[in-house]
Amino acid sequence: MILKFKIEYHTVWGEQLVLALGDRHIDMQYGDGGIWTAKVTTSVPGKTLYESYHYEVRRDGKTIRREWRDHTIAGVIVPGHGKLPAKIEIEDHWTDIPGNAPFHTSAFSGGAFFIRQGEDGEVYKDADEMYYKGWKCAGTAVPVFSLRTEDSFGVGDFHDLKKMADWAAATGQRIIQLLPVNDTTATGTWTDSYPYSANSIYALHPQFVYLPEAGVRRDKAYKTLQAELEALPQVDYERVNAEKDRLMRKSFATNWKKTSERPEFIKFYSENKFWLAAYCAYRILTARTGTADPSKWGKFAKYSAAKIAKFIEENKNEADYYAFVQFHLHRQLKEARDYAHSLGVILKGDLPIGVSRTSVDAWQNPSQFHLDSQAGAPPDAFAADGQNWGFPTYNWEKMAEDGYAWWKARLRNMEQYFDAFRIDHILGFFRIWEIPAGAKSGLMGHFNPALPFSEDELRNKGFDISTGWYTEDSLNTLFLEDPRRKGYWHPRIAAQNTERYRNLPQWQKDAFNALYDDFFYRRHNAFWRDSAMSKLPDLLASTGMLACGEDLGMIPDCVPDVMKELKILSLEIERMPKDPSREFANTWQYPYFSVCATSTHDMSPLRAWWHEDREVTQRFWNNILGKSGGAPADCCPDTSRSILMMHLQSASIFCILPLQDYLSIKPELCFEKPEDERINVPAISPYYWRFRMKTTLETLLADDVTETVRKMVRECGRK
Repeated sequence: MILKFKIEYHTVWGEQLVLALGDRHIDMQYGDGGIWTAKVTTSVPGKTLYESYHYEVRRDGKTIRREWRDHTIAGVIVPGHGKLPAKIEIEDHWTDIPGNAPFHTSAFSGGAFFIRQGEDGEVYKDADEMYYKGWKCAGTAVPVFSLRTEDSFGVGDFHDLKKMADWAAATGQRIIQLLPVNDTTATGTWTDSYPYSANSIYALHPQFVYLPEAGVRRDKAYKTLQAELEALPQVDYERVNAEKDRLMRKSFATNWKKTSERPEFIKFYSENKFWLAAYCAYRILTARTGTADPSKWGKFAKYSAAKIAKFIEENKNEADYYAFVQFHLHRQLKEARDYAHSLGVILKGDLPIGVSRTSVDAWQNPSQFHLDSQAGAPPDAFAADGQNWGFPTYNWEKMAEDGYAWWKARLRNMEQYFDAFRIDHILGFFRIWEIPAGAKSGLMGHFNPALPFSEDELRNKGFDISTGWYTEDSLNTLFLEDPRRKGYWHPRIAAQNTERYRNLPQWQKDAFNALYDDFFYRRHNAFWRDSAMSKLPDLLASTGMLACGEDLGMIPDCVPDVMKELKILSLEIERMPKDPSREFANTWQYPYFSVCATSTHDMSPLRAWWHEDREVTQRFWNNILGKSGGAPADCCPDTSRSILMMHLQSASIFCILPLQDYLSIKPELCFEKPEDERINVPAISPYYWRFRMKTTLETLLADDVTETVRKMVRECGRK
């Protein structure tokens, strides 16, 4: 039997359409009008040879995009229905509708955009039509732990996401954007509240489990403890997690046997055993040794699948407990996603650029990381000394050997729960700010990969490294030697603030400034573009989620072009303009394919920002809001409304605002001290991530602020 596949798809020069059929990838033949064909011969009569297939676009041997949804041959080849034809022709259309989202979509290049079918039944057929008709929608950014409902237990959980979806739908919004939800348990203290230091890229955080749905009885003791924890204005991370663990262990003792026999659990364990066994062992060893650092685990310091399998058998009851918890978390988050979909709302997740150096992932796959380094960020307006996140950097060369399988598995895991995702610090796919292990300040870092100067280059530019004059004092160093390439040197970030620089003659200052500007803003453009394009297209092609990039900070010129080419939505923040000549960005000039926001979780919300610098506030009041006279002492509801409307009316396809800023239009729903509503201060490490909304979502749904927000969203044409 011959199967002939036919599809219309318009590529550009150098691109090849491929039929992915079972485990085969078959190059298709191009014909006039963008028609591609492929023939497949099968000698298996009377049954379906392949369950599903899809099409991919490849360039230089790498997949750069693929369809969102697979096709199936079932129904084309039907067993037991008489003599089968010698040839069957299958004519397809490229499908760009995600399998689990309540949106019609238009996908192109590496990204896809969710397009809701309007109340009038209108569907946008492609991105161009969407652009010309100006479809836009609104959303809310809020951490799960910050949610508060009548069912909460001292912290927001996955069950509370359903009420959040109710509020989003009631206000005409379509997106809920979350912070990372992975497990960060390491020390058992409040320092574990940092959501960007996951101990596993797969495991979900136990604090987000909704206890009654996991078999915990809501008896009198439960309700008393719940009321006590809910009376707290912020999350008591240590107590909440300890109490949830205690109650989940009681449920496990009662319900494990029945749960373990459920087909749903058996399927979950079978599909996730490849990471779940190591995670369970990790949690047991962490508790037993009192440290999450595998290097201190004796014979288990070096990961061995055989040793761990035996360890799990010897500690089966405890391992089963951790699997029990993860099963309930998985089920509850999927249920919350499905409920949101039923209301026309999607969930947007967060993909941290790093994982903990003591994570299960680094323990299992140490060769994929540079464990002698730490990731961070160079100095900016919010952190004068830069940021040191403590994560190991990636060994991209090693990861490339298996086609970035670790990253692709990570994305596949995320798309069980999310329809879109924010790539935290997307610059990390171009280059990362790498700090030596043991260093505290981000000032001692350098970019990796990079093109450091050779000693000959520096000598020709007026700096003779061989004299050693540059290293008299590490605090005064103008150049840092590359840790993996001896004899090559990076200009030190912010070197102009050192005493060594101030003591240079003017001609040498000018020479250093020229060298510095070239290094940080021009020298690497093509190099970093190639670095990103060697991995991002393939990774984006492996997922059906819409990609949004956090592209703030020190942005090389190549970044916007790559994001535009791959259709990754940019992030636009009024207080962090992309144009260095402006103090504030112009919301009217934001690119259409972008996410517009008043702030991020690392920044102060509107009411707190208003108090930070009165001179800045005054200029914003006069120059941006167009008001005369002195700026008011506080960001009053009318001012907040004006700022929110400015963002909702922006050109961005998505306007996703922090919940705190939406609620700022009604002070009764906010804390008295605006600074109490801040989620994180990046200059303070470790920081206690514990903000919770003041009122419950049930109260919010009944409050007139919900209708006010709905009118604002509608007035601005977001739907």
